[in-house]
This record gives sequence, structure tokens and C-alpha cells, in this order.
Amino acid sequence: MNIVLDTNVLVAGLLSPFGLCGEIVRMVSSGELTLSFDARILRGYEEVLARPKFKFDKDKVAALLDQIEYRGLTVASSPLFQSLPDLDDEPFLEVALAVDVICLVTGHQVHFPSDLCRAVTVLSPGEFLAFYKNQHN
Repeated sequence: MNIVLDTNVLVAGLLSPFGLCGEIVRMVSSGELTLSFDARILRGYEEVLARPKFKFDKDKVAALLDQIEYRGLTVASSPLFQSLPDLDDEPFLEVALAVDVICLVTGHQVHFPSDLCRAVTVLSPGEFLAFYKNQHN
């Protein structure tokens, strides 16, 4: 299943490995989910996960990022016609619009107004997991 994953879900999953976001990160690690990304998203993952305040193990982060890059789908996207409330979120929507993803998963759905997302479904981690489980029953 191909999705776009906002950095906040990745961070939350590493901070709380037994929570909803942690389940999504495990699904990414196991290859159950394929992430679509571009260079900006990958660089953002790297920068945020390297922040000292999180104290993530550098080797584990590197292994996860290698997994994402190796199994993921690198996408060339086009700029949005209209800006999102948070400009840092634009790469996620641009990538989601450029490829046939199932959805964009984020902990900040308010940053992705439905009128700007067009055909992209934006789901919270909980909504995504419910959708995923429903698809596989």
C-alpha cells in the first residue's frame, strides 16, 4: 500500500513505538507500507530525526531511512496552485498529488484543508489504521 507519511507521524512512532504511529512505523519497516517521497521529504525526515532533543539512536534512524529510501517511491512533483497554511507541509501534498497514493497520513490534518487537497485523502494515524485493517479483512 502506497502512502505519503508526514514527518510528525514518523517522529511520534519512534517516540511511542507501541502507539498508533509506532504501528505505522513498524509497517513501514517491515515493507508492508511503501512511502512516496521526494528529496525534500527525505531531507526533512533526516533533519528532524537527527535533532538532539529526540535522542534517537543514529544507527537505527539510518537503518529506517535506508529502508524508506530503498523500498519507497521517489517522486517528481509539481508546485501547488495555492499555498497550504504551513509551507513546510507542501511537499507532502505535492507528492501525494503526483502519484497514486492511497492517502496522506498526518497528525496535523488541519494543515491540509480539503479544498486544497483535491483528490488526496488525508487521514490521521488512527483513521489510517482503521482503513488499513478494513481493507485487509
